[in-house]
Amino acid sequence: MRDIDLNTDLLQTLRGLIASWENEAVEFKLANNNYKQDEIGQYFSAISNEANLKGLQYGWLVFGVHNKTRGIEGSDYRNTQGLETLKHEIADNTTDRITFIDIFEVYDEENRRIVMFKIPAAIPNVPTAWKGHWYGREGESLSALSPEELGRLRGQSRRDWSKQLIDGSGIQHLDIEAIRIAREQFKEKNERTGSEIDNLTDEQFLTKLKLIIGGKLTNAAMVLLGNPDFDYLLDWSPRVMWRLYSENGKDKDYEEFRVPFITVVDKAYDKVRNLTYRYMPNQMTLFPKETKQYDASLVRELLNNCIAHQDYTAGRRIYLDEFEDTIVISNAGTFLPGDIREVLKPGYTAPYYLNQLLADAMMNFNMIDTKQMGIRMVFNIQRQRYFPMPDYELTKPKEVAVRVYGKILDENYTRLLFGRDDLDMETVFLLDCVQKRIPLEAEQYKQLQKHGVIEGRRPNVFVSAGIADIVDERAQYIKNKAMDDDYYMQLIISYLRQYHHGKKSDFVKLLSNKLSDVLDEKQKENKVRNILTSMRQDGIIERVDGNQRTGFWVLTIDYKNPTN
Repeated sequence: MRDIDLNTDLLQTLRGLIASWENEAVEFKLANNNYKQDEIGQYFSAISNEANLKGLQYGWLVFGVHNKTRGIEGSDYRNTQGLETLKHEIADNTTDRITFIDIFEVYDEENRRIVMFKIPAAIPNVPTAWKGHWYGREGESLSALSPEELGRLRGQSRRDWSKQLIDGSGIQHLDIEAIRIAREQFKEKNERTGSEIDNLTDEQFLTKLKLIIGGKLTNAAMVLLGNPDFDYLLDWSPRVMWRLYSENGKDKDYEEFRVPFITVVDKAYDKVRNLTYRYMPNQMTLFPKETKQYDASLVRELLNNCIAHQDYTAGRRIYLDEFEDTIVISNAGTFLPGDIREVLKPGYTAPYYLNQLLADAMMNFNMIDTKQMGIRMVFNIQRQRYFPMPDYELTKPKEVAVRVYGKILDENYTRLLFGRDDLDMETVFLLDCVQKRIPLEAEQYKQLQKHGVIEGRRPNVFVSAGIADIVDERAQYIKNKAMDDDYYMQLIISYLRQYHHGKKSDFVKLLSNKLSDVLDEKQKENKVRNILTSMRQDGIIERVDGNQRTGFWVLTIDYKNPTN
């Protein structure tokens, strides 16, 4: 189904491009049935570089418009194959895997199909190459990027999008309540100097923080404090979207949040169904630990980092996606450290913030702390809860996504963390890889072996089950294990009192999800058989009508009538 409003907006954009005719950042092609991928890649490089040199945020490659007559004729390019895969195909051969911001299928009044490719401007100081070559434009002709243009691109300093001024804007376009919250947060964060702002007007206060310059709003001011009625002042209105998915991956619910972003994190977090989760952190206790599936400070830290690092020129939302037992938070941009293991090393500091002014303001408003690495804090929160580490998923071009787990994956991992607070974060990270069946390198395997926390040989490695040896409480461990068996027996007794009889297969179903995940299905079946045998020997149950496998189990007379 077509989005009618989007189609109308894009048609208007297309007519504007046709009216201003072709320049170096726009190219029209008929591409009736097909077009060589290599030529698309060359135009991608050229338009990306030219858009940067002209101070634009993006350029366009348009299929279905005659490049001489400017007439719309329509295109069947990938009409049945799908267009989304082209993003990945182009990313495979470009600098830093840069690819299309978006690809649109647009239909005019005569139902002619036009394909519009939105191409991002080259990153400052990083010309966009296709298969190792830099392309540019000379009028309407595709050519190699000239040495002068290449020099200009390479000589650029990194522009801070959040510091750019918005023409025609002023403090009247900000949200009054958001400014009030900002002032309170600033005073709380800056106890020594915070009281000084009481004597400043709102405009003076925001000018002091460089969010207003010469009476004009910066992009950062609009993102954090903007009145949503005026978000059209930005090239694209920033949005945060919460989405809920069912167990089979279908959409169940969603909600979209607009500026001001100083309050958006709490609104998005409140949508998450943060259920109470019960688990046994070690084998020495009979009482489960209760916690929320997702720590509030963890979710807020990740969402605020998305706001600080979002590539707002990409025209994409920040997403908080909620699944059955995980949440995924994602934003447009690149993962600056490159590898998550670099961030977890002591002493690591981020090279820069994509939106430095925005990050500075968020620090002043107590939303983030640029002196501490938020990622390390998030990993430590999960470690203290004995939960799996977050997964940073960096496979999609120009997208950073982090998956947070709301349940335990491997009981041995959880119990080991409970008993070993001496392990450094790198070792914990590697243990997390083991529980998730992520292959270890030889040196990583040796490191874990040295700590005595794994068993098996590469690649079939698993977290050590020798928890009793680690905490040196064998007697207590055995005692509690026996009590666990009593618990299983009580469940079987309750079942037989309600249903009067049951087969071994019934009890396997009853206890399967309550037995340790360390046991495979065959081991669980053997465990149930042993429990039944023990109950028979203790005179609690007896078998009727058949053998161990096919017969029915019933309570003995004494247990049928416990008061007799």
